[in-house]
Amino acid sequence: MLALCVTACVAFAGVGGATALSRFTGNVDDVDADTLLGDDRPEASTPDPEDPNAGTPLNIVLMGSDDRSGANAGLVADDTEGMRSDTTMILHISADRSRVELVSVPRDSTVDVPSCPTTSGTTTNPMSGTKFNSAFAAGADLGGDVASGALCTMRTIESLTDVRMDGFVVIDFAGFQAMIDALGGVELCIPEAVHSPKANNLTLPAGVQMLDGGTALSYARARTGQGLGDGSDLGRIGRQQELMAALVRTVLGKNLLTDAGALVQFLDAVTSSLTMSDNFSSVTGLAGLAYSAKGIDLGSITFMTVPNGTDPTNPNNVVWTSDADQLWDNLKNDRPAGATEQAGGEQDAGSSDATPQTGTGPAGPEDATETAPAPAETKDAGEEAFSAQDVTSVCG
Repeated sequence: MLALCVTACVAFAGVGGATALSRFTGNVDDVDADTLLGDDRPEASTPDPEDPNAGTPLNIVLMGSDDRSGANAGLVADDTEGMRSDTTMILHISADRSRVELVSVPRDSTVDVPSCPTTSGTTTNPMSGTKFNSAFAAGADLGGDVASGALCTMRTIESLTDVRMDGFVVIDFAGFQAMIDALGGVELCIPEAVHSPKANNLTLPAGVQMLDGGTALSYARARTGQGLGDGSDLGRIGRQQELMAALVRTVLGKNLLTDAGALVQFLDAVTSSLTMSDNFSSVTGLAGLAYSAKGIDLGSITFMTVPNGTDPTNPNNVVWTSDADQLWDNLKNDRPAGATEQAGGEQDAGSSDATPQTGTGPAGPEDATETAPAPAETKDAGEEAFSAQDVTSVCG
């Protein structure tokens, strides 16, 4: 669960949206990520001085924090201390504004985490062979805030991919739940009955269901139980992507600009639980992001997962396969994320490899007391990539 706020910005493109956003930018916690991360980073695109986003691709790190403090207390069944990135996606908006791709990064990926700056002026120690979401935890623990966790996640992604990240957005449990409730719920097809005692005793019958904020939060976080597959993080990523696609459909299907009360309620929910890099937190930044994506339709929004296979040294983790190199090269050069390089350097945009989002995968630390599934076969990225328009296909 993470930054539907970006989708909200898309939905509110135009003067009316920018005017409404101006009332709520003070709700957002922001941080100057570019200054704190310094100059030793992948090369940035050269912007148009009159329209900073025009003609340049954007890569934004979207994160859901599992912080249990403040308004988040009591929203989930456990009281785990500290903060982690419960979900991480890279949002890529193409330079020609014809495509939006959201690439999920498995939190149980075995990676090397570099040293990272924090908002307190301290620097984290590098870590080798650790879980990807340890980056967020290390930054947040040392810096004492969500922004420091986001900075370390951003730096880690750049060090692993050599792709410049243009900013970040983090949302917490309370914000996610409030956004769903402000929309009046979200409709989602549940392919088989679900019962998950660990996810606030979540119980859902099979079929099309209208989920309120609390139920959607539990479904997004559910990992073990009836109707949830093998309990792997990859299976949960697939369900989160389907939920996000349904959220996109819901937001874009509502004409909130004609309903002032609903618009105010939704924007207040969107902005009240966000931490963002400051290039997107201002009225100009949010409106500019909205303008950048205003022409994108549902069929142009694609979800996929970093290509991965079971970590041979730890069956509870995954490692990125060589196909991930092609994915990062595509993002860096603004090609469709699922494109595969052909002889002579040409790109075949129609041939995509994607990690199946509802299949097997290793269990994560939450299930350490349970038997981990057998090592999964290596998955190619994009095999079951899907657009926001296709989300209900999980029932058919």
